[in-house]
Parts: sequence; structure tokens; C-alpha cells
Amino acid sequence: MAVTDPLGDLLTRIRNGQRARKDSVVSPASKLRTRVLDVLQREGYIRGYSEEDMGPVKGVRIELKYFEGQPAIKHVARVSKPGRRIYSGSQDLPRVMNGLGITIVSTPRGVLSDAEAREQNVGGEVLAEVF
Repeated sequence: MAVTDPLGDLLTRIRNGQRARKDSVVSPASKLRTRVLDVLQREGYIRGYSEEDMGPVKGVRIELKYFEGQPAIKHVARVSKPGRRIYSGSQDLPRVMNGLGITIVSTPRGVLSDAEAREQNVGGEVLAEVF
């Protein structure tokens, strides 16, 4: 079955895995998904990820992170969707939970967190928000 929103599928797998208290979840691999996972790992929301074979296609095993029995990710949501893309300039990037969370942004310089995008003074498509 074809997935129309691969990034939304990745975020849903992470959300469902943490609600089920899984140690790790597996998702099909793509460049966008691995770039988003890089940001989540840099910001400390996941322990890490590794590539894995899932039969004929490549997959990514995501190691979920917990703190004192609670998931590190309280909320993860897709902002820009295939039916309605959301773009933002570097100074207009939304702040999640008054700076406690992050916004993941796809910029001309790659996929960055909102703080990194502000620092590099680039805007782009607002992909997701995490806290």
C-alpha cells in the first residue's frame, strides 16, 4: 500500500511506539525521514537510529527514548501537510511551548530545528512540531 505522507507515517509510528512502551520501531527509509531523525537525535528526543533490511526495501530502526518511565516526546504533530503546505521565514518560525519544544523545518540548507534555522537566518517549510 502506498503511503501518501511518508513523514506523517514516520511521526505516527514514533507516537504509537512510545504509547505502547516499545524500545524501538521500524519504518521504511528515505532521505527526508533520516534527516528528520537526525534532528530528533541531535535535540535528544530519540536515542538513535540505524538502517535495517526489511526484505526488498531498506528500513530504519528508531530507538525510542524514555525518561523516568515517561516518553521523551510528549507531543509530535505534522504541521505542513500534503494538502496544505506551511512556509515560514527565519524570524517568523513558530515557537513550540514557549521555546521548550522544537519545530522541524526543511530549508535550502537541509532539515533543521527552529533554533538552527534562526541561527543560520533561513526559513522554509515547517514540517513538524515536537515537545
